[in-house]
Amino acid sequence: MEETPSVVSSCVDLSGDDDWTPFDAPSLVGASLRFVSGEPDGNRYRVRYYRNAEGELRARIWFGPETEGPPGHSHGGAMAAVFDEVLGLAAWTAGYGIVVGNLNVSFRNMLPLGTVATVVSTVLSAEGRKIKVQGRLVQGETVFAEAECLCITLPQKF
Repeated sequence: MEETPSVVSSCVDLSGDDDWTPFDAPSLVGASLRFVSGEPDGNRYRVRYYRNAEGELRARIWFGPETEGPPGHSHGGAMAAVFDEVLGLAAWTAGYGIVVGNLNVSFRNMLPLGTVATVVSTVLSAEGRKIKVQGRLVQGETVFAEAECLCITLPQKF
């Protein structure tokens, strides 16, 4: 019987598209708020952030063995955690200091472990303290999940 290695190779290609610029989005919120992107060489997630030509946040994410839910596939909660971080950071990238108040995720396809997928995010609206952000978790034409969140801006003194 062959054993599964406890540590996955660090060779995971998280490169972005040609018109994307690397961006350190997590630095906007500080090291303590990096649940998903906090272990760049770990076995859960590996993440690299970019901005596209319009300044919208993109994330290239590898889903490792520690995200497993259904055998051989990522857990829905693992995908939801990714949306929480990426969509929240999309609002921060657009200049809004926020917390996520509501996150709705619709799962479309099972995501195999070891997949490198992209979260495409867009800030939809800003009205008063309410910021709406949407995102899609995709690989090519395959949509694994879609999400929309309502973010609430933080008081100035926070």
